[in-house]
Amino acid sequence: MAHVVSFRLELAATGELAAMRKKVKGLGIAIPKGPPSVTAAAAATIPPAAREALADELRVLVLPSIWLATLGTVAGRPDELVLAAVVDTELLAVHAAVHDALAGRVKGPVAAYLPGTWLPHCVLATERPAEAFAALHPVAPVRARVIEVHVSA
Repeated sequence: MAHVVSFRLELAATGELAAMRKKVKGLGIAIPKGPPSVTAAAAATIPPAAREALADELRVLVLPSIWLATLGTVAGRPDELVLAAVVDTELLAVHAAVHDALAGRVKGPVAAYLPGTWLPHCVLATERPAEAFAALHPVAPVRARVIEVHVSA
């Protein structure tokens, strides 16, 4: 199983995103497990030394807010409906810092999350994206403050 670095979001934003997921689930459409978040990096293995380097890097950074505003799909995962972020320099700087800390320390990094290819987003549905889109459109943008960067397996 891959290790994932995710941006955990403040409670109010998580509640708004969970409500969107609940609406989709009510239509019998599958949703992701776990609380809504934004994945910043993934790799086959993120060993303890890389986690320590990441924690050291994050101690000196201010975590950004993310403006999730666009319903759509992500290349390579056509069965998902996501709420994508408006990308700004603050968000890209923290994302780059995450990858700087992990560079050369992880095994099997996932290319979709590397700087230059990453589209920050929160997954709302894991199947039938056209139906999920119709149920949620138009969507009110969600302003989400990042409260934690979490590494999970």
